[in-house]
Amino acid sequence: MPTIDYYFATLSPYCYLAGTRLEEVAAKHGATINYKPFDIIAAFGRTGGTAPADRHPARIEYRAQELPRQAKKLGMPFNLKPAHWPTNGAPAAYAFIAAQEAGGGDLGALAHAITRACWAEQKDIAEDAVIKACLREAGFDPALADSGLLVGAETYARNLEEAVEAGAFGAPFYVVGSERFWGQDRIEDVDLHLQGKL
Repeated sequence: MPTIDYYFATLSPYCYLAGTRLEEVAAKHGATINYKPFDIIAAFGRTGGTAPADRHPARIEYRAQELPRQAKKLGMPFNLKPAHWPTNGAPAAYAFIAAQEAGGGDLGALAHAITRACWAEQKDIAEDAVIKACLREAGFDPALADSGLLVGAETYARNLEEAVEAGAFGAPFYVVGSERFWGQDRIEDVDLHLQGKL
């Protein structure tokens, strides 16, 4: 059974645009997804990237065109400048890790609910109420937002180290064996790879 290591960031608009397409590809191939939420801003600093606010104007302008284009192409609601961004993505990541440990719900739906809350619903994913609503929507106990903070912090930090070691420098980032795929627009390539065509 193939395994996909999925490095994602709760604050990433591109992870939001990925929707649940990776989960559909994994189901098609009987693949397991290892969800690894990590600190994307710290990863930029470790892998030669630049935080969005510090990028050259040309890159900022391109991002401002490309994100709405991709959202339109995918038929997804999208706010280029959400009311609560940047915010602290760690609490949502810790809750995700707690849900991962507890089991019983849909992790793909949870990842999408968290990113959608930020990029389509104008909600602050650092707020307890927002995180609990996302947990509930994905079939998890909302109380998980209040538990496992130490384990969440440790796993979050470890995921960053694993991401850097695996060669992940952005999000979403998918690793299948020795093959690496960067970006929501590469999910089709993950599918083709699992078919043995790439």
